[in-house]
Amino acid sequence: MNAEAVPSATPSKGMRIAMILVRSLMGLLFVFASVTYLFKLFTPPPLAGAMKVFNDGLEASRYIMPTVKVIELVCGLAFLSGRLVPLASVLIAPIIVNILLTHVFLGPEGIPLAVFLVLANGFVAYYHRDRYRPLFRS
Repeated sequence: MNAEAVPSATPSKGMRIAMILVRSLMGLLFVFASVTYLFKLFTPPPLAGAMKVFNDGLEASRYIMPTVKVIELVCGLAFLSGRLVPLASVLIAPIIVNILLTHVFLGPEGIPLAVFLVLANGFVAYYHRDRYRPLFRS
């Protein structure tokens, strides 16, 4: 392992505890959302307006939502296990951006959860920033 991939400073105990808490909450959220969708554990609430049209379009494709939910499941398990967390953070980022934008433009009631996901993933990325440094070298 080269010296640039090693974190420059060991995180404090408080930071490590916060990291475990944040990634566990994200992991639980993504595992719950994906398992309930993939195994159809409950009927989703009826949607209305633009959100219904958007959701119907996603469902009509027949592959987008299952693909997204499988990615959410894999990333959720990675967050819960603590394995491959930097990779999971990168994989889940575009999904989180779409969750946020969908709720900003189509369903404002989901904005608080979307903002939590953006902030939580930002915290995870910041915590693992030294792991991403090699990606930005020329």
